[in-house]
Amino acid sequence: MLKVITKEIPIDEELKTRIQFICDFCNVKPTFYNGSIRKVEKTNINYIEPNKIIIKGTTFLAFNHGRDVYVENLQKHINISDLQEFIKNL
Repeated sequence: MLKVITKEIPIDEELKTRIQFICDFCNVKPTFYNGSIRKVEKTNINYIEPNKIIIKGTTFLAFNHGRDVYVENLQKHINISDLQEFIKNL
């Protein structure tokens, strides 16, 4: 039987501060959820779940120390510096 080990990864404070700062300019309040690492025991299979940020009902995914945020899934991404314009257009 496979055993999956899950370890929570707290969101990086620098990333959280940047997103909070952008949201303050847009007068919205973000909700943060920590990501996690899931590892199948006795294998080299790992899955990194990104941090989730919910802003105005839209889910953004972000990895610690990354420059991009992903909108709803990992296919569409935008640079953090463009997040303010994106939020204004929601």
